[in-house]
Amino acid sequence: MQTLENRTYEELAVGERASLSHQVEERDLLLFAAVSGDVNPVHLDEAFAAATPFKGRIAHGMFSGALISAAIACELPGPGTIYIGQELSFLRPVRLGDTVTIELEILEKLPKNRVKIATRVINQDGKQVVDGTATVMAPTEKVSIARPAAPTVQLG
Repeated sequence: MQTLENRTYEELAVGERASLSHQVEERDLLLFAAVSGDVNPVHLDEAFAAATPFKGRIAHGMFSGALISAAIACELPGPGTIYIGQELSFLRPVRLGDTVTIELEILEKLPKNRVKIATRVINQDGKQVVDGTATVMAPTEKVSIARPAAPTVQLG
């Protein structure tokens, strides 16, 4: 059984890092489109996407943002973290089949339990696809819990 354990504001140190990897699959694009309502055909229609500068389907930019959110919520600082803000720059497309690694690094500890975190997304070729900075409110109470299973969703 996996557990989720946070790092409290007091435990966090500038320079501390964590990462999380994810392979982008068809299911991800379909579920993200369903939840967000973003049905731009560049994400869902291969024929349409082939005629764009990307020459094929790409993942929603904010899907990478959602993976950053997951890394912050589950890895660093972890459970109990509250998002305050996020800046993102999309540098390259993320494609079906890509394996992306979300890299987090504590940049600065601010007053009122706030923390600035570098948020980078790197693809399987070592190329940065997203760059950003998050501001979060780090937890003040230590938490270690069983990792909940992600809900199962049927498509179609």
